[in-house]
Amino acid sequence: MPSKAPTPSSSPPAPKRARRKEARPGELIEAALDLFVEKGYAATKVDEVAAQAGVSKGTLFLYFPSKEDLFKEVVRHNIGRHFADWDLEIEQFPYSTSDLLRHAYQLWWENIGATKASGISKLILSEAHNFPDIAAFYRIEVVEPSHRLIRRILQRGIDRGEFRVQDLDCAVYVVIAPLVFMMMWRHSGPCMPDALEMAPQRFIDAQVDNLLAGLCVRPGSALGTAGAPQAQPAGAPPKIAGLS
Repeated sequence: MPSKAPTPSSSPPAPKRARRKEARPGELIEAALDLFVEKGYAATKVDEVAAQAGVSKGTLFLYFPSKEDLFKEVVRHNIGRHFADWDLEIEQFPYSTSDLLRHAYQLWWENIGATKASGISKLILSEAHNFPDIAAFYRIEVVEPSHRLIRRILQRGIDRGEFRVQDLDCAVYVVIAPLVFMMMWRHSGPCMPDALEMAPQRFIDAQVDNLLAGLCVRPGSALGTAGAPQAQPAGAPPKIAGLS
């Protein structure tokens, strides 16, 4: 009796070699991030990146035509891709702008500040004058979107009668300055005495408390009556689906 034809099954898993090929761009980006943060842009060689990722230099160039292209993808993957989700966070956040500002600091720390990607900012500050093209790219990809995002948060507070801001342009930098300090601190190593070491969350909480003490409209002030913020629900605001 003839044997029964085998029942068609789902597609077999991709061969190991194919899976490896698909993973290579991500492995190269991760290796490049490690080396860029450790050694800087100028001192990092593509041969080193390829070796750390376990591929040849020729393979690296199949995915990234130059070191500059590789660096740009490192920035996009580790920092730039977050801004679209963070814009959505602002749009959907249901609580006060004070809570939103605190939430924004926490999102930044969890997704950038506490990761190796925080070292990219120090790299840019150190080497921007020698590499104007990557400095211009970083400004477009990171600096300008971050400024727009913070400006939106502050404007939300103003529109809702929660914040009093005399100079919105300067206020954006007031919000950014502690973030830059934390990145410099994290990657300054021996320059910072052990006695000054502090928990990042403690620093974030202190900075947000000080910022809100200056930003928030006080009860009884000219803006603190008709535009006073509504009472928020009890308990800390939940994080919204996305990057949180």
